[in-house]
Amino acid sequence: MLRFDVLTLFPGMFAPVLAHSMLKRGQDKGLLTVKVHNLREFTADRHKVVDDMPYGGGAGMVMKAEPILLAVAALRNEAHASGEDIRLVFPTPHGRPFTQGYAQQLAGERRRIVILCGHYEGVDERVRMTLAPEEVSLGDFVLTGGELPALVLIDAAARLVPGVLGDPSSVLEESFSDALLEYPQYTRPAEIGGISVPDVLLSGHHEAIRLWRRKQALRSTYVRRPDLLKDRIFTKEDQQLLDELMSEGLLTAPTSRREEG
Repeated sequence: MLRFDVLTLFPGMFAPVLAHSMLKRGQDKGLLTVKVHNLREFTADRHKVVDDMPYGGGAGMVMKAEPILLAVAALRNEAHASGEDIRLVFPTPHGRPFTQGYAQQLAGERRRIVILCGHYEGVDERVRMTLAPEEVSLGDFVLTGGELPALVLIDAAARLVPGVLGDPSSVLEESFSDALLEYPQYTRPAEIGGISVPDVLLSGHHEAIRLWRRKQALRSTYVRRPDLLKDRIFTKEDQQLLDELMSEGLLTAPTSRREEG
């Protein structure tokens, strides 16, 4: 079972998301557990103060180290009492990029994954110095807090746990599972505004459909995210499909071509 413990100042942000769709299904099936902990419960003063002004001056407030250190210690002790350990993850712009591969690592994790949600102008640096959390970033932008990134991490990992999705093949075919963007999808009706579903998808010819989808995935990745193809070793089939796209004028620049097999 995949377990997340979330440390946050705003626990109310999680229930509306966790109560729907695949995250709810994963919890109902006993494949996923998410426990949300209010950092204010780990303060020592009666006013439950979790932030203070930064030393040296400056705008905004900084999250205090003590509540975070106490919360992590409590979760670590709880895990150790059950013969487990924790993996501490801290969403922050300073971190490594969050990728599908990282989500797969989380999905296979047997430790409790503790996600620390920062807020305000950040956390006291002594949290990093003491706990050395695993820092991860969703991209080069700034949010008001770590709650939304935490939900993204949970969602991306949970859907990779066997049994959470209704159709396991969905995980294998979607974007980034093979370092490619997903092929275009269509559903009924067969025509909208003069735009028809490609004939091959109506043919019932499974191999032709597979090749069309692979070709479209290569094309979409080449056009929209060429960085994903950098240094990629193409199979002979993929190289042939790229050559077809070039000859059809659907791709205009040569790609780096290396074959395997």
